[in-house]
Amino acid sequence: MDIYVYFNPISRLILHLLLLLFLASSCLNTSSIVKSCMKEERQALLSFKQDLTDPSGRLSSWVGHQCCRWRGISCNNRTGHVAIIDLRNPYPCIEYIDLWTSAWYWNSTKFEESCCLGGKLNHSLLDLKHLSYLDLSNNYFKGIHIPNFIGQLTSLRYLNLSHNSFWGEVPPSLGNLSNLNYLDLSSIYPSSKNSNWLSHLSSLKYLNLRGVDLSSTGVSWLHDVNMIPSLLELHLSSCQISGNQLPLSLPTINFTSLLVLDMSFNDINSSFPKWMFNLTSLTKLDLGDNPFIRPSSKNLNWLSHLSSLNYLNLRGVDLSSIGVSWLHDVNMLPSLLELHLSSCQISGNQLPLSLPTINFTSLLVLDMSFNDINSSFPKWMFNLTSLTKLDLGGNPFIRPSLDEFVRLKSLEHLDLSSIGLKGQLFPKFFGNLCKLKSLDLPANDFDGGIEQFLSGFSNCSFNRMESLDLSSCGLVGKFPSSLRMLKSLQYLSLSDNSLNGSIPESLGKLTQLVSLNLFDNLWEGSLTEAHLINLTRLKSFSVSTDRLVPIIFNLTDYEWVPPFKLRDIYMDNCRVGAGFPLWLQSQTELVHVLLTNAGISGPIPEEWLFKISSQIKFLDLSYNQISGKLPFRFNSFPILHTIDLSHNQFDDTIPSSICSIQSLYYLALNNNQLSGEFPKEWSLWSGIYTLDVSNNNMSGNIPSLMGIPSSLSILKIDNNHFSGEIPSALQNCSGLERLYLGGNKFTGSIPSWIGSNSNVSGFIVLQLQSNSLSGHIPHHLCSLPFLQILDLSHNRFSGTIPKCLNKLTSLVYRNYSGWSGGSESEVTTVTIKGRASEYFLSNAELLTIIDFSSNDLEGEIPEEISSLVGLGTLNLSINRLSGNIPSKIGNLKLLETLDLSQNQLSGQIPNSLASLTFLSHLNLSRNNLTGRIPSGNQLQTLDDSSIYEGNPSLCGFPLSKCPEDRDKMHEPHAEDNNDHEADDEKLGLYTSVVLGFIIGFWGVCGTLILKKSWRYAYFQFFDHIREKVELLH
Repeated sequence: MDIYVYFNPISRLILHLLLLLFLASSCLNTSSIVKSCMKEERQALLSFKQDLTDPSGRLSSWVGHQCCRWRGISCNNRTGHVAIIDLRNPYPCIEYIDLWTSAWYWNSTKFEESCCLGGKLNHSLLDLKHLSYLDLSNNYFKGIHIPNFIGQLTSLRYLNLSHNSFWGEVPPSLGNLSNLNYLDLSSIYPSSKNSNWLSHLSSLKYLNLRGVDLSSTGVSWLHDVNMIPSLLELHLSSCQISGNQLPLSLPTINFTSLLVLDMSFNDINSSFPKWMFNLTSLTKLDLGDNPFIRPSSKNLNWLSHLSSLNYLNLRGVDLSSIGVSWLHDVNMLPSLLELHLSSCQISGNQLPLSLPTINFTSLLVLDMSFNDINSSFPKWMFNLTSLTKLDLGGNPFIRPSLDEFVRLKSLEHLDLSSIGLKGQLFPKFFGNLCKLKSLDLPANDFDGGIEQFLSGFSNCSFNRMESLDLSSCGLVGKFPSSLRMLKSLQYLSLSDNSLNGSIPESLGKLTQLVSLNLFDNLWEGSLTEAHLINLTRLKSFSVSTDRLVPIIFNLTDYEWVPPFKLRDIYMDNCRVGAGFPLWLQSQTELVHVLLTNAGISGPIPEEWLFKISSQIKFLDLSYNQISGKLPFRFNSFPILHTIDLSHNQFDDTIPSSICSIQSLYYLALNNNQLSGEFPKEWSLWSGIYTLDVSNNNMSGNIPSLMGIPSSLSILKIDNNHFSGEIPSALQNCSGLERLYLGGNKFTGSIPSWIGSNSNVSGFIVLQLQSNSLSGHIPHHLCSLPFLQILDLSHNRFSGTIPKCLNKLTSLVYRNYSGWSGGSESEVTTVTIKGRASEYFLSNAELLTIIDFSSNDLEGEIPEEISSLVGLGTLNLSINRLSGNIPSKIGNLKLLETLDLSQNQLSGQIPNSLASLTFLSHLNLSRNNLTGRIPSGNQLQTLDDSSIYEGNPSLCGFPLSKCPEDRDKMHEPHAEDNNDHEADDEKLGLYTSVVLGFIIGFWGVCGTLILKKSWRYAYFQFFDHIREKVELLH
């Protein structure tokens, strides 16, 4: 969830003053106080209440005659007329997703106790002629339209209908509210095809249309807004405004008093508009998350004209071609308090290490995360001593040194996640940053020193640390005992490290903890009540161990009830207690539940499930021993989008009531004992993406009479007893990517729409093995450009192998697109190297397989198959294929498995087979192959003779030697005689050289040794020669 931080809010101050003046004039005039409201207005309010749903009783005070004292109602003290209706819900009542920013928002209070009003708006409000203030924000009206009659409340000065789940067209009648000063329709996701009504709101000072679809208004929205000269704040975030809807210039600009302009999260793919440069009163400008055309080196100099700016957000704007000028332009903004430049593709050479002068020294917030800064930390940054928040995460800094951070003593929030810290000790100086509230250091690689790092905070007289993230930091050893000093800690993450030993009971001293993440370590031992009994504020708890021996949740009191109410629980390989423990049943405010390999047994208590049903969003109880019927037999899961109950012992049928969970996105019921037919009502799942009921005992046809969810991308129903033909209704699933139908009783042929329908051409996996399918392998399968796994084995296909397989472009060019969606725990079962193997998602997406084995195929193996250079497994065994093995089979350089056994192949094994350096499994047995087995480095390692058995005319390693090899051992050849003669000649030569050396050496040197007079004469001769040579020089 994004945190809105905005300092020096001049515009809000003005609006609040206006509101106070209004209240003073309308409600505080005590010259003639009226104590009761008008009868007609009281009746109008009661009629309004009658059409509202009020599950928490917020309107319970709306009884009796004194309606001016009812909750949310204020009257004019002089006239007694109802002036204010303020039914704003201070707690957002549901979890909802911002459709454009993908940000999730949630009310942390208990769902049942939320103050959410619903129902419909009664037109009786029209009887409130003096109503000037109406706030219905943060309620839930379930997609109804904004009533037209709102436009007849002409006395309104303040109207707030935000976050109400309204849909449809914004009524143009709102243009009649000419007295409005404040209008907020944000995040209700209606549309406005005609924005002309805006031009009539001439008194408007605040306008928020965040999330209202303006894509159909063309450029008129800007001209209409330009007709509001009094406008101070304009919020148009997530309005689907495109570049051609944003004129680069305007003849005149009327809203020059504008203080706040927010156009973030649109689709503006043009240059920055010039008229924006003239809004010199702006204090806040947010253009983040728009695909603006990459600005030139001079395209940001207009920023220097906005000298009053104290908030600037250009997040996601590509600044890679602007050089260092961006920094000089920003440096011309002396009032700047917040600067957001995340994901702007700023590189290291665009970030000068020093600046002559720094003008924006008042900066409080600097966010430069997720750029490409591959340099050292710039020195000027450490002169920004007023900084309270600094985010440099996700940058590949070179040899980052943390010593300078000690100068930033005002820091409250510091994010240095994934900045390339390797082999360093944890910095000790952070203990000098006594104002630090949050510190994020994940995805670095520290080399110890965590205890010294934590003990450094003892230097602070009052420790303020509230959030500490040390996940994926390479931590080893025991749980850091120094953590107990951080008494104010609310959020702690030590996940994805190698911490071992037991989790100490001293953890319970961190009594302020709200979120605790100990997931993915090497913990051992047990957890008891003592660990958790003091954590009364805990809302999120995560723990798991990568050891084979699980952690034991060892309670001394089986009936113990924790003092907290969790919102999120993530526990893997941690035994939570016998059956479905009572402590877990006491957690009735859960939103995200992951309890995998937790030793849970017996049925799921339906009472517990019903209590969490209204707010539960994610439910994963896989890899347990839960039995009985599936518990979803009531219709009350409004926001549940993920259910994973795989690898349990559920039996009976899938109840049709589960199809009423219309928010469902992911459903995994595989590896249970479910039986019966699949519910026909599954077409009600309008947003289902993944459905997995594989490895059960289900039967019948795939229901299609009521339709098939068109949103399906992954359908896994393999290893059941489904029958009938593959339904044609599946072709309506335009996003279908992975289809697993193997191990059933399907009949008929492969439907023609697979491959021939361009709307369903995104198949990556097509597994139809082990059925009773028949007919020819259709040529239209070759029109699946993304196909990586094609398994048609163990069927009754006949005819020849299509020659068009070279059109499977992903296998020809190795341009794998990656597998979208799914879960990390998703398992794909394939037959490789002669045995069935299971692969999790991250490894399965690397597989490339064609398996046509165990059919009735005939004819030759097409030479075109040699074009599939990205293929890893090719299995054509147990058919009636004839002819030669393709001569260019060696082109399949990545082939690891090749099985052509039990066919009628003939001829020699191609020599190119020896060039397959990755080949680790080969089976050519039971064919009619002849000749010598090729030799090669990789083939020499495949020394199992069964690879080639059943080919009586084959010879060579690892079979018996070929006949010509045996003949060479017994028959002399002329070449051998010549070799012997050559050897004799060499022997004579060597003998002569040795004898010559002996005779020559001893003939001269022996004589000189034995004959003294000869020796003197010999050396005198050489002395005489030496003297002559010296005279010549």
